[in-house]
Amino acid sequence: MSSDQQQTPRRPWVVGVSGASGTPYAAAVIRALLTAGETVDLVVSRAARLTILDETGISFRDAHWRADLAEWLGTGQLDGVRYWAAGDFAAGPSSGSYPAKGMLVVPATTGAVAGIALGLSKDLLQRAASVTLKERRPLVLCLRETPLNGVTLKHLVELDAQGAVVLPAAPGFYAGGSTARELVDFVAGRVLDAVGVPHTLYRRWAGELGDGGKVA
Repeated sequence: MSSDQQQTPRRPWVVGVSGASGTPYAAAVIRALLTAGETVDLVVSRAARLTILDETGISFRDAHWRADLAEWLGTGQLDGVRYWAAGDFAAGPSSGSYPAKGMLVVPATTGAVAGIALGLSKDLLQRAASVTLKERRPLVLCLRETPLNGVTLKHLVELDAQGAVVLPAAPGFYAGGSTARELVDFVAGRVLDAVGVPHTLYRRWAGELGDGGKVA
């Protein structure tokens, strides 16, 4: 057996970025995972590429993903990231035997929610999420779209019943956030709270009214 085969398999968090507005949430989650010493398997849907371009001016290309991701995240420290193309159904996260810790879909469109709830697996993001559910691993869906119709609400109830965490991108103001970055970090922090990854992205409630206005 080679030394590579003897190594303990890496157990990454799969991060799926769908096409909803809210790509700063995804960037904040990825940065925080890397800061916490976690590894990330990244899947960016085709629609998400358009949203990233629209919201940041950055093109996200398969052939240049490392440079594009570094520009998007604002960091070149990407040793803990592995990228999988959205159309790659032979990718590691498409199989239940792949040793992932779980999956975070940030942001999640209603279309992605529907595809995951119905088991459509139309792309790698949906397939990886379906695998996460069947393997009973943590799955967090950070839904950003609003308002929600009855069909989407039924899909969310079904996903909740299957063990997924439905986490709307709803910033909390009690933590003292006043800038867009602070409000984004609050949501990213709640995503990481849902899977037990430590972070310092926001001020936690300490049981005192007015505490959010205090300077850290």
